[in-house]
Amino acid sequence: MIYLIGDVQGCCDAFERLLAAIGFSPSRDRLVVLGDLVNRGPGSLATLQRLRGLGDAATCLLGNHDLHLLAVACGGRKAHRSDTLAEVLASPERGAWLEWLRQRRMAVMESGWLCVHAGVVPQWNRDDTLARAAEVEAMLRSDALDEFLHQMYADEPLRWSPALEGNERLRFIINVLTRIRFVDASGALDLKTKEGAGGAPSGFYPWFEAPGRRTAGVPIAFGHWSTLGLVNRPELLALDTGCVWGGSLTAVRVDGGRREVFQVACEQAQAPG
Repeated sequence: MIYLIGDVQGCCDAFERLLAAIGFSPSRDRLVVLGDLVNRGPGSLATLQRLRGLGDAATCLLGNHDLHLLAVACGGRKAHRSDTLAEVLASPERGAWLEWLRQRRMAVMESGWLCVHAGVVPQWNRDDTLARAAEVEAMLRSDALDEFLHQMYADEPLRWSPALEGNERLRFIINVLTRIRFVDASGALDLKTKEGAGGAPSGFYPWFEAPGRRTAGVPIAFGHWSTLGLVNRPELLALDTGCVWGGSLTAVRVDGGRREVFQVACEQAQAPG
């Protein structure tokens, strides 16, 4: 059985209870965890230990919080006061944890679902998305990563062009795969607004409702957008249900044409920051 799981964000206790709720067996079942494995919850290191221990039974995508950990570790980003990454950074296995994260994926296909952390711009089709994700994965595993992480954080460029090169190209791809919520009809990103779908700025749409989206008809699963809540449509699964903010952690079984939703309440309740 194959399960897609929303943002864990270091809520390892909730993750354990979710695995128990689905009766997960690593010899029989597989997980795709949709990014934001760590940060803000109380057990970032424990979460990494649990996920790595699952081996090939768990495919883990990287989200913005996971990239933030890599950036903080190399000095490319200052730690936020709400971060819960100190235990990872102080671990005797720090180097091994950072290397493990560098080997994770940015997008995958699983049981017919395109799995990403945040979303897709309307100009990309399924194959474009996987190819652009592979570009970032290559950078993550390269000797140039530390230098790039010092240049990763900016909201520009706002629009995709195949002519984009170098850091601008990689930055745009990362902003799409790990930060996107709203776009306008041209595909320009709004990276400021964090409200739910009804909070779209004038002229903008949730990325999955953008006119002419080239992934229309492709089943897509994503996390990242806790204010959106659970969305369970035939070709769209939004699975960040705000565990770290006192909501729930969600898994959906997607194999064999059968869909089941599992949720556990999370006791962690941190104010967004």
